[in-house]
Amino acid sequence: MDSEEWDRRYTETEWIWSADPNVWVVREASPLAPGRALDLAAGEGRNAVWLAEHGWRVDAVDFSAVALNRADRLAVHQGVEITTHHADVSDFAPEPAAYDLVLLSYLHLPGPEQSRVLHTAAEAARVGGTLLLVGHDVDNLEHGTGGPQDAAVLTSVEQVTGAWREHARIEYAAVERRTVRQEGMPKDGVEALDTVVRAVRE
Repeated sequence: MDSEEWDRRYTETEWIWSADPNVWVVREASPLAPGRALDLAAGEGRNAVWLAEHGWRVDAVDFSAVALNRADRLAVHQGVEITTHHADVSDFAPEPAAYDLVLLSYLHLPGPEQSRVLHTAAEAARVGGTLLLVGHDVDNLEHGTGGPQDAAVLTSVEQVTGAWREHARIEYAAVERRTVRQEGMPKDGVEALDTVVRAVRE
């Protein structure tokens, strides 16, 4: 989907995603000392705003102007500040070696583009900074629910660690099960499978 398609999708509903931060972002980022963060493909800003609430100075990048407008409004509502950048992360050039945390949350691109963004993310982190990716895992197609239905754009532990080992020390890499609760589903919900990788820039 291009930026215009995402703009339309965001316009059609009040919130596409919950305004709450992603559970894995909260788990992995909570122990970190706040600093400067880069949220690539920030969408409506749920993770960027949560980080700002916890003392981070956040640059949030997305190619949907509608989503970034919502991110700005969410930040105001929560009483925090984030800096939004309207840009396509596929060719966005962040300040190198500048960030204490670089986050990619549910960014799904074809393999070569995804690899390029993963390398860009690594280069944006300072030495000792954290790289964090959360995405719909390729195994979600057959064993989970939701997310893109095209294996070519889904993430895997092998893909992400392979791209980041050149730049960073892998500290955590796993496929996690996330309960998805929606109207009409059983009380306990159903599970989605997520790639979760955390690394430290060397």
